[in-house]
Amino acid sequence: MTETFDLQDYLTKGVEQIVADAVKATIKNPKESAYMARFALATRAASKRRRAAEDAGEHIPTFLIASITSQCNLHCAGCYSRCNHATVDAEPVKQLTVEEWRKVFEEADEMGISFILLAGGEPMLRRDVIEAAGKKQNMLFPIFTNGTFMDDRYLELFDKCRNLLPIMSIEGEKEKTDLRRGDGVYDRLIANMDEFQKRGLIFGASVTVTTRNLREVSADAFLQKLSDRGCKAVIFVEFVPVADDSRELAPGEAEREYLKSEIERLRKEHPEMVYISFPGDEKSSGGCVAAGRGFFHINSHGGAEPCPFSPYSDINVRDTSLRQAMHSRLFRKLRDGGYLLEDHPGGCTLYEKREQVEKIMAGAAKEKNA
Repeated sequence: MTETFDLQDYLTKGVEQIVADAVKATIKNPKESAYMARFALATRAASKRRRAAEDAGEHIPTFLIASITSQCNLHCAGCYSRCNHATVDAEPVKQLTVEEWRKVFEEADEMGISFILLAGGEPMLRRDVIEAAGKKQNMLFPIFTNGTFMDDRYLELFDKCRNLLPIMSIEGEKEKTDLRRGDGVYDRLIANMDEFQKRGLIFGASVTVTTRNLREVSADAFLQKLSDRGCKAVIFVEFVPVADDSRELAPGEAEREYLKSEIERLRKEHPEMVYISFPGDEKSSGGCVAAGRGFFHINSHGGAEPCPFSPYSDINVRDTSLRQAMHSRLFRKLRDGGYLLEDHPGGCTLYEKREQVEKIMAGAAKEKNA
């Protein structure tokens, strides 16, 4: 008899393990350890709220991704967000206000969501929103940043608000990082990390995995450099080719298998850091965890989307509650229709099935106008 897979249990234990690892990693830093211990208690309380909702027939995801701005100062090669026109140079018009983001954070907390990943564009351009997140001390806010706006004011904020966890994007060593992100970015990131270490601040790193940097970014030499500077988590994100001229950079089946085996090895041999693979870890969780199975995405204008790689929305948190947005027609169709469970040759399920998602959106529009 095949054992039934419990996605909720998988995600809950995953969050608790990350927190436990962080407590262990920061045991020599009383301020950090005190916060992580309190957050561990808050995480368990949130887990109980999610479990109660599950028992009542409602699934609450552990994570929420919030793109708090669509503005960015960099033009990274092959950026999916720029190719989708979701990221621009100028400050966006009619983006959610800080008050509207506070409402999203409050509703997420009440629902039992433990982590809100702040993304963009470049999220550190919205200091007002990040300061608001810092006041929600029972939630953890990883901030996916390119690291170019790190200044003393932000460092002081991160010291005061230990629930804000910068995740700085790096592509490997200097050559590959600057090739994709621009000249001088690598040196800026290393300077940031050294300053974090000097101040006793915790941070993580995000790596976009391509066919060109796969072996470099999974090698002990590169990861040891991050660990020596105080990095506590590394998130490997498979490159998604939105444009045809960048398809060669997308990892194939052989590369994904290699990365999977390396992450398994790293978790055993180097437990001092937490390693997360996206969408690789989804395979072990029983399929894609977007559209509310494990997380969903709120874009800078309030649209509730299945995932940043699947920028489709039929509901906006400006017009409804976060809980209602999570049960949107699009999300329900994706969850109930089996779109998230099917295997496929590509790395990102919903990106590969974007034509089917667009048909669901077209159907919703017809129903609305009928």
